[in-house]
This record gives sequence, C-alpha cells and structure tokens, in this order.
Amino acid sequence: MKEVIIRFLSGVLYVAIIFFTLFTSREWFIGLLFILAAFTLNEFLRLVKLKGLIAYLILAISFYFISYKEISTIITPLLLGLTIIVNLFLFRDVMIFNKLRLFKKRRYFCIIFYIISGFVFLSLIPSIEGTFEPKIVLGIFILAWTNDTFAYLAGKQFGKRKLMEKISPKKTIEGFFGGIVGALIASFLFFSYSSLYTLIIWLILAILVSVLGTTGDLIQSKFKRLAGVKDSGKIMPGHGGVYDRLDSIIFASPFIYLFLIIVKYVS
Repeated sequence: MKEVIIRFLSGVLYVAIIFFTLFTSREWFIGLLFILAAFTLNEFLRLVKLKGLIAYLILAISFYFISYKEISTIITPLLLGLTIIVNLFLFRDVMIFNKLRLFKKRRYFCIIFYIISGFVFLSLIPSIEGTFEPKIVLGIFILAWTNDTFAYLAGKQFGKRKLMEKISPKKTIEGFFGGIVGALIASFLFFSYSSLYTLIIWLILAILVSVLGTTGDLIQSKFKRLAGVKDSGKIMPGHGGVYDRLDSIIFASPFIYLFLIIVKYVS
C-alpha cells in the first residue's frame, strides 16, 4: 500500500509540474522540457554506456536555436526528416530482438535523432499554429496517459496473448487495443473541451499516440533489457526514471509534429 501511495503522489506531482509550466508561459514549458531532456539524456547515456559532455552541448544548442528561437531555415525540416528515418530504423529493429546494429555502432544517431529530437519536436508542437497554444500538447499528454492507463487495465483484466514477450513480458495484445480504445474516448472528450481541431483529427491523433507510444515504450524496454536494468533511473519514486515516464512521448512527438504540419497546410 505504501508503494502505491508513493507512486500516486509522485505521479500527481509530475503531472502538476507539467500543467503549471504549460499554462504559465512558453518559456517555462521549454525550460521544463530542457530539464526533463537533460535527465533523460543522462539516463540514456548510462544505458548505452557512453560518457562525455558533447551530447549535452548538442541538446543545449538544439533547444536554444530550434525550440526557443524557432529558426525558420532548412534545419528544422532536415532534422525532422532525419529523426523520422532513425525512428523508423528503431521501429524496425525492435521487431527483431537480436538485431543490434543501429544500437551498438550508431549510438549517437539515437542520442541526437531519437532522444534530443524527440524533446525538440515536443517543444515545437504547442507553437505549430504560429502562437503558443498549450491545449495542443496538453491533449497529446492526456491521450498518452489515457492510453497507458487503459492498456494496463485491459491487460490486467483480459490480457492473455503477449504482444512482444521477449522485450516486454507484461504487455499483451488485449492491453494494446484497450489502450487505443481509451485514447479514442479521451480524444472525443478533449475535442468537446478544446475545439482546436476537428474530431477526425483528434481521433487520428489518438491512434498515432497509442501505436507510436507503445512502440516507444517497447524501444525503451529493449534498451533496458540490453543494459540489464529494470528502470532507467530512480529520480521518480514508484515510476523509475524520467526516461521511463517519457519514452512513449519522445518517440511519438516527431510523427505527431509532422502530422500536424500536414494538417496545417492542407487545411
């Protein structure tokens, strides 16, 4: 019971901090993401057995020029394209547990175009319409949290068939689809609250967040299994590390950013 209470309080504090910064200002939100990115990067470097300050320097430069300054050059779309490519490689490799080529030989590709880029594009999503709109990224977080909750409940209640047992023994196919159903329900409710996008767009976002978020969680589970650890860190009591909490969001954010850019220019 004590562990459950600690996990609950830790989760509430985490959500409260995100809500506070998100609705305070763009600068506060970017600042929070930068701190979370630095913790995640530290945890990831330990998992892949790398040291040094270069990765943190790349993180700081990326956040300053792309997230904060929002430089309108070829850099952002080029970064997005490379990020999508690397993430698709990660998606491919997670399906074959023993294929470690990208992980072992090109770890800096993962650091830049998976971890750092994931946070950069998450920071850009609220400003995708030209002005800072916190409800957009709030909706993304709510969809992710709802997907995780419904996946857990459906898996615990109905789960029989394993999704990818070698990588994540507790995930089930029933839980996966339960998460999608939960996210779809949440997208309908959030559409009624926000009216930022059409219902169809929110439903598509729900599916993207669920599928890509689960993929991101599996990718992180693979890194942890390769490193022989249960959690990426211990900074969040009952939850593990920051990377444990944000693995799904940082993998999904570049794809969501691309989708919303397409929506912006098509509509």
